[in-house]
Amino acid sequence: MAHKIFSFCNQKGGVGKTTSTINVATVLAQNGLRMLVIDMDSQANSTSGLGEEKPSLEFTSYQLFVENSDLETIIRKTAIPNLDLIPANFELAGAELELVTRERREYVLASHLEKLGSNYDLVFIDCPPSLGLITINCLTASHYIIIPLQCEYYALEGLGQLLNTFQLVKTNLQPRLEVGGVLMTMADLRTNLTQQVIDEVRSFFKDKVFQTIIPRSVKLSEAPSFGKPAVLYDAANRGSKAYIEAAAEFKKRFSSEKSKTAEVPMPAVPENISETPHEVKL
Repeated sequence: MAHKIFSFCNQKGGVGKTTSTINVATVLAQNGLRMLVIDMDSQANSTSGLGEEKPSLEFTSYQLFVENSDLETIIRKTAIPNLDLIPANFELAGAELELVTRERREYVLASHLEKLGSNYDLVFIDCPPSLGLITINCLTASHYIIIPLQCEYYALEGLGQLLNTFQLVKTNLQPRLEVGGVLMTMADLRTNLTQQVIDEVRSFFKDKVFQTIIPRSVKLSEAPSFGKPAVLYDAANRGSKAYIEAAAEFKKRFSSEKSKTAEVPMPAVPENISETPHEVKL
């Protein structure tokens, strides 16, 4: 089964990008899909959220950009069956400067990921909260962009800039890139403003918006301190239940048929945890 690559991307920080990446990936892995999460944020929250100790890592996503290391050297098994990780740490913050003078600098990540073959069904990239060269690399290597969007007015302000970057990448670097979906996060459904934001986003993105809305939840915030995705830390809380529903939507949209997977080829690089987790079934 050919893999599909998704960039979870939003240049605004604190919108639930990492939380969405690791929780949806975990549920899909628990349901038999072979998953790879790539941490491309120097804050390395996906790395710690999946139980890896950041300071002790010798090989990270930084080496993909600077030392051209093999993927096999960097990919790590996690405690979650079917879920592997390319971790990050603070070193990644310097990768952007290293890329500036490099030839074909927008395609460095894509050139690595085209070597994955059929080892994975889905690849999730946790992008940094910026629209710099690292994010451009992520989008150029991807088939789809997933936009986690906080249910607040300010979250809408930077959306135009993100969509402009998406269009520039699609037009100039990766014509197969598509908007895979918009995931509304951190919703306080008691307020009129939240519903207004949801309605406005749905009116613009139509069926690209996931039906599942991720609510605010203390457990979602607590889980990373235990080195676990929330769906394993406390599967019964409302935030985890929402991510389980979102993963079911994701599976239905993107991995229901082999034939659909085959229609989305790998982007071409131009020439010139400590406990055994409970299974969460969809």
